[in-house]
Amino acid sequence: MDHPIVDGFISLFSSGWAVFYAILGTTIGLLAGATPGLTASAAISMIIPLSFYLEPLSALVFVYTIGKSASFGGSIPAILFNTPGTPQASATQIEGYPLTRQGKQGKALKMAVIASAAGDTFSECLLIFGAAFIAVYTARMGPPEIFAVYCTAFVIIGSVIGASIMRGLISTVFGILLSIIGLDPISSLPRLTFEINMLETGIGLVPVLLGVFVASEVFVQIADRGSLGSERMMSEKSDVPADNYVTWSDLKRCLPVMAKSTGMGTIIGMLPGVGASAACFVAYAEARRTASPGDKWGDGEVKGVAAAEAANNSVSGANIIPLLTLGIPGSVAAALLGGVFLIHGMHIGPRIFVEERDTIYGLFASGLLCIATYYVIGYWGSGLIGRAMAKLPMRVIYPFIFLTSIVAVYALRNQMFDVMMMLVFGFVGYFFKKFDYSLPAFIIAFILGPGAERALRQALLLHNDGPMIFLERPLAIFFIFLAALVIGIRIWQTTRTRS
Repeated sequence: MDHPIVDGFISLFSSGWAVFYAILGTTIGLLAGATPGLTASAAISMIIPLSFYLEPLSALVFVYTIGKSASFGGSIPAILFNTPGTPQASATQIEGYPLTRQGKQGKALKMAVIASAAGDTFSECLLIFGAAFIAVYTARMGPPEIFAVYCTAFVIIGSVIGASIMRGLISTVFGILLSIIGLDPISSLPRLTFEINMLETGIGLVPVLLGVFVASEVFVQIADRGSLGSERMMSEKSDVPADNYVTWSDLKRCLPVMAKSTGMGTIIGMLPGVGASAACFVAYAEARRTASPGDKWGDGEVKGVAAAEAANNSVSGANIIPLLTLGIPGSVAAALLGGVFLIHGMHIGPRIFVEERDTIYGLFASGLLCIATYYVIGYWGSGLIGRAMAKLPMRVIYPFIFLTSIVAVYALRNQMFDVMMMLVFGFVGYFFKKFDYSLPAFIIAFILGPGAERALRQALLLHNDGPMIFLERPLAIFFIFLAALVIGIRIWQTTRTRS
């Protein structure tokens, strides 16, 4: 078999540290996903300072596997305690928790990990065998087309994520504005620094990430003291052996649902900014719409767990495709992975499949290793993880996480200014959550802002007529039209809902 993935496995297993960080990242992701309130984004944000000191493949593998395994980890508390560990696990709890109340938590957890691994494997294979093929075509795009793609991504991210179009777009614009603070890349003149010398190098990625994902969650938990409670009770297991594992009959009933949900999740995962939360609810709704006679939807239907988890996890590989082929992340986790690429001096885009071939396919290989690892841990250890999370009070976890974040931010440059920025963005994140602004839109725009500016200025330098160059490129016109179409559809949907 002459495929780059073979060289990817060789690169991965040639480095004992890369394999170590793949397994460690998978374990951390599972625990982070199983801890309500501690999202994959927060866990990755805490790890990114460490990535500065790792070699590129180990750093990328560490971050990638945390995001993948956290997608499944969120289903554990959703099924056991009716408290989703991640937002996308909210669909899993609809059918998962009723199964737990019947003593069938073993069946629900095992079906969750089977569906998760199946959907994730398909998505990862699509990434391995399809991303480089797509990159061949995206490599032909020039700065005007790339800027048009950025504009489309900003519009989709801003208008689709969240209930309010206006709040989503405001979040996106705010992220773009913050991303261009610092010295102008051409004139080297300060812009938006307000005569603060420390801002001339721009706002650091790590303080922003730890602020909006970690510090803000601590502030939310402090404001809502009831959520810092202690132990949660687990339901008793059923005495019927078949209730504690997935029977062949259960698997045959769920296979068609898993296949359809995997396809939906993969397609949605390739759309910038839409994410796993949308995928799992769309797949769950479709599975329920096509219910068979005898299904027990709403009262504990194992097909509902399979649909939600297959769709949820099939997003994780697919949303890396737009990141690597266009430089546009499909989710927050993909955006954070893109940040690690930039930290190690790797420019995201179609050329990366040539310039960093072994590293990229080593990363893909780590994804398959991650799936195998969380399948083994999840199939036989989900109940143990659930019992541990039930006994560990949040009032112990969050102070530890907060102090760890402060140390991580300070250790980067030994500057208290970075700690202050983290706290400032902690309050920004709290404000966003309290008033329902879009944190994912803000973060993705903040990371993409410099790339969009670079593409815009390159495009304008190519043409004497300035912005008219965008109307002379058919592909650029297509993406601009697509952005306008998305805005129009969202406005129409909002108007119809209100009426």
